[in-house]
Amino acid sequence: MRFAGRLVAGTVAVLFLTVAVLVWTAGRTLRRNLEQGMAHTLENEARVLATAAAGADGDFTEALRRFQESSSHRVAVLDEAGVVLVTLDSANSPRGENLRDLPEVAAALKKGSGADSRREGPMAQEELHVAVRAGMRVIRVSAPTAPLEAVVSEARGAMLGAAVLALLFGSLIALIAGRSIALPLTQITAAARAIAQGQLPRFPRSGIPDIDSLVQALRQMHRQTDERFAALRAEQAASAALVESMVEGVIAADGRGRITTANVAARRLLGYEAGVTLPDLPTLFRAKAAREVVDAVREGRPVQDRQLEVDGRTLLVNARPLGQEGVVLVLHDLTELRRLENVRRDFVANVSHELKTPLTSISGYAETLLGDSADPATTERFLQTIVSNARRMQRLVDDLLDLSRIEAGRWQPRPEAVEVAAAAREVVTSLADRAAARGVTLDVLVPDDATVVYADPDALRQILTNLVDNSIRHAPRGVVTCSARALNGGVEVSVSDNGSGISGEHLPRIFERFYRVDASRSREEGGTGLGLSIVKHLTEAHGGRVAAESTIGQGTTIRCWFPNPGAD
Repeated sequence: MRFAGRLVAGTVAVLFLTVAVLVWTAGRTLRRNLEQGMAHTLENEARVLATAAAGADGDFTEALRRFQESSSHRVAVLDEAGVVLVTLDSANSPRGENLRDLPEVAAALKKGSGADSRREGPMAQEELHVAVRAGMRVIRVSAPTAPLEAVVSEARGAMLGAAVLALLFGSLIALIAGRSIALPLTQITAAARAIAQGQLPRFPRSGIPDIDSLVQALRQMHRQTDERFAALRAEQAASAALVESMVEGVIAADGRGRITTANVAARRLLGYEAGVTLPDLPTLFRAKAAREVVDAVREGRPVQDRQLEVDGRTLLVNARPLGQEGVVLVLHDLTELRRLENVRRDFVANVSHELKTPLTSISGYAETLLGDSADPATTERFLQTIVSNARRMQRLVDDLLDLSRIEAGRWQPRPEAVEVAAAAREVVTSLADRAAARGVTLDVLVPDDATVVYADPDALRQILTNLVDNSIRHAPRGVVTCSARALNGGVEVSVSDNGSGISGEHLPRIFERFYRVDASRSREEGGTGLGLSIVKHLTEAHGGRVAAESTIGQGTTIRCWFPNPGAD
């Protein structure tokens, strides 16, 4: 039952009970007061008759008859023993009957007066009897109480009518009051539901102080809740942004193993696109070692700095249990670090290997010269070998310094318009003797639409020098051609030869440092193994790109593309 119904029902019940008690109490009180008034009247009549009887010398019967006719009250005169002396109602109080045991008579004989109301006989009506002692006699006056009952019944009827009206008006007022109270409470309930659903609540104005106090408290609670939720949302957003910006992959799962958080790095490491639903944590990893880590942390055991191989990646995993809340895993990708470590080791090994050959030659020839007395021709030959190897070491160190400076960003190109043909001929001229010694023909082909390239002049000369020198070494008795062409908003400068060519498995790696297709031949010919790597870094520093094409037995072409100013 709703509040208004309860209030109306309770009010009606209280009103009904109150009216019932009032009607019952008022009826009894009215009847008692009427009986007391009637008893007082009858007592006064009895005393008047007693006075008249005391002054009468003869028969008192005639006086009683006149009194009874005038008042309709029955009168009986008794002696001090309670025996009826005179009566006009012989049916109820016959002459000579002893009425001493009647309550009113006994009280009159003992106290001087007495009254009693009773019904005598099954069909008799109720009467009020009053007895008064006057000297040696007792006067008893009796009157029916039916008039009193009529008055009481009429009064009760009037009170019941008033009670019905009071119940109707009380119910109506209770209904109005209940609705006036229930409506704000209903609106408060709706406002509380809106708050729970995150919607804007509408608070009522009832005009009832207690309800208005409740509304004010609810409004203050809503304001404080909004502020706290805003703070929590801001904190959650900051935490989410922090987690999403982390380089490490972060995975959080609830107590049932369902993934609740997986940042971009974690999805990238595990190969899942954004928006794709991740499987539960126990089935997230395919690698056995990773599943063992998951099982351990779900059992409540933390995992610290565990290296795993997952889908070709080296991951450093840290996992922490969160009790009933679940677990959190942090994945740090060590793949690139391991690759760089391998590159560093290979670099150190390659540099050591490249330096070892000339150092061995220098040391051996120098010791020979110090220990033996060689003839001048031998001494000159040994010294030339020492100088050649020293220069080879110098070139290696210079190339390493150049490459290090470029990779570290300490060198920035200063592009300007450079005549491609002039730069190429300058390089060809500088390497002409070397090419002639190996039977190589050098050629420059520059069309009219690609006469100018926007590049750093020194960098362009170094690029061409490395490429032409590399082709001379790999194309003995062949032709090396420097050419250029306009391409895609820029100029492509290329160096081609018709040498032995490079097989497909080696072609993608020729721009790596110290990578050699035929290492023994390159060392014999004095190459450092860094030329093509320097070409690649110098070209890319201009915003360009480098590519290689080769066919076994037909030769190799290295293409370097440089963008024009303002080109995308």
